[in-house]
Amino acid sequence: MPDETQRDATFEIGFFETVLRHDSQCVEVIEILGGLYTKLGRISDGLKMDRKLVRLQPANATAHYNLACSLALSKRNSDALRSLRHAVRLGYRDFEWMSHDPDLQGLKGIPEFAAIIAQLKPQS
Repeated sequence: MPDETQRDATFEIGFFETVLRHDSQCVEVIEILGGLYTKLGRISDGLKMDRKLVRLQPANATAHYNLACSLALSKRNSDALRSLRHAVRLGYRDFEWMSHDPDLQGLKGIPEFAAIIAQLKPQS
């Protein structure tokens, strides 16, 4: 039997999917659904929402970061790194979160990921 948090997330998904059917380009709902899907382990559904958000808001650094996370969770590391680099080019700067984000765990051993983090860290 699902726990209460999972039941709540499932209810929220149903609600937001209904909203999205009425307004398929509602950025806030797409963003929320992407997070909820990922939270429930529905990685491919989260990836679809992140791709849609990037199409609707191509200059949104956070959208590209979230896409990188979904791609990393899908074990598509080269695509995840490409999206992460793009997020940084667009202004994403939270290297602290990036270095600890569990969604990016699969990238931790890749030198290019370490280079992105190093590029963002302030030089002392």
